[in-house]
Amino acid sequence: MLGVMNAQAKPKVSHAEYLAMEAASAVKHEFIDGDVFAMAGGTVEHGALALAVGGELRSVLKGKPCRGFSSDVRVHVRSTGASFYPDVSVVCGSTETAAEDPNAITNPVLLVEVLSESTEAYDRGAKAAHSRRLESLEEYVLVSQTERRVEVQRRNERGIWELHFFGPGEHVELSSVGVRLSVDALYANPLQ
Repeated sequence: MLGVMNAQAKPKVSHAEYLAMEAASAVKHEFIDGDVFAMAGGTVEHGALALAVGGELRSVLKGKPCRGFSSDVRVHVRSTGASFYPDVSVVCGSTETAAEDPNAITNPVLLVEVLSESTEAYDRGAKAAHSRRLESLEEYVLVSQTERRVEVQRRNERGIWELHFFGPGEHVELSSVGVRLSVDALYANPLQ
């Protein structure tokens, strides 16, 4: 969840200023177009879905030259200067970091966002637009909290982004990492 730290009346900040603020802060922030957004705590369902996606990915990526990261790892988009914390990110091959920010990866092939009421427009809009500018990115995945639905935005061989939907009883095809995830497994709740 996001809260705007920079009200419109406040001046925009540079990426260097953002990094200095972030290093001194106990709260994570995202940076897009000179605006800084504080990351608020998520819901129980958001946390469960993010962990489920990360856990399933970790399991199916065993033996592959890929590594998954939680929302504690920042992603930096060199071409736009944006920095943000996806719920899950995956890098295949060598992990590259930003020269000005060694704590930010720059070459994920897969990013996952769990949608919430307060962040859905941002995750689908500005964050997605900046994410798709990552040269390495092949898939941007949105996981719904309100229904059993996973959307995969996938860059095709011509560089055009296509949208794929997966629902109950189906398997999410993640061609960027060569795996399939069961939608039902992602939404399974052993406490019910």
